[in-house]
Amino acid sequence: MDTALIVTLLASFVVAVVLSPIFIPFLKRLKFGQSIREEGPKSHQKKSGTPTMGGIVIIVSLLLSTLLISWFFGLLSVEIMILLFVTFGYGLIGFIDDYIKVVKKRNLGLTSKQKLLGQLVIAIIFYFGMKQAGISTTLSVPGTDLSIEFGWFYFILIIVMLVGASNAVNLTDGLDGLLAGTAAIAFGAFAVIASSQLDLDVALFCLAVVGSLLGFLVFNAHPAKVFMGDTGSLALGGAIAAVAILTKTELLLVLIGGVFVMETLSVMIQVVSFKTTGKRVFKMSPLHHHYELNGWSEWRIVVTFWAAGLLLASLGIYIEVLM
Repeated sequence: MDTALIVTLLASFVVAVVLSPIFIPFLKRLKFGQSIREEGPKSHQKKSGTPTMGGIVIIVSLLLSTLLISWFFGLLSVEIMILLFVTFGYGLIGFIDDYIKVVKKRNLGLTSKQKLLGQLVIAIIFYFGMKQAGISTTLSVPGTDLSIEFGWFYFILIIVMLVGASNAVNLTDGLDGLLAGTAAIAFGAFAVIASSQLDLDVALFCLAVVGSLLGFLVFNAHPAKVFMGDTGSLALGGAIAAVAILTKTELLLVLIGGVFVMETLSVMIQVVSFKTTGKRVFKMSPLHHHYELNGWSEWRIVVTFWAAGLLLASLGIYIEVLM
């Protein structure tokens, strides 16, 4: 089955690389360009008009490669269908959000309540799909043989994980190649973990995501020719939470997705500090903008965050696979 995993990685990469040059001019013709917030870093104003909604390429390439190759090698399973449902569902929410921003010219897109409602509906459907697949409701402690039965409370945990992860990953998408690289590293770590558990169907899905992200990164690296938009970031966030749940590594998601956690914490700290003291802890949040305003080049920030993501992912693999 190693062949299936390698083929999936290569196929998803090739599909993304082939689709992107076709899709980018199409987005330009439709004038689906990114609107840059006035309150954001001034250096970002030159990015205004860069095609967005490139997450469609990521989703299409991973859907095609996952479905075709898993079917060909006999790995098409309920778990894969659940993962694809979550990815597509959260991607659809992101697409609607992007469409409102770009086409309707409403820079804020969906309201927070509308977005949350969509995320909750998909999380609830995921829960019942997971129950049908026979996934347990226990929570495992990484690096130990301990596990805690959560029972009905596991339903709450799933909602928190899916909604939280999708929003955390979305916050990380702020610099050229930042999210594509960090997400590829995180999904790569989960592919290793799933393989070690002999969950080859989940590993195949993870590698389909990695290949799609690396193919997209060819055009998303600085200077980006296309952005993934909420279409891609929300889909990736939902998908990585679902993978952590299906591999029973819920707590490890906090470590392997540590970059996403730090970005989210920086926003929370900034908001709480400003509302309680009137002072800002960071020059701007999320965290990557703080380093921008401190004079770091965009490429330096991205590479540093990639390195942090790789370190955290390696630690997660060590704890789950090697300890």
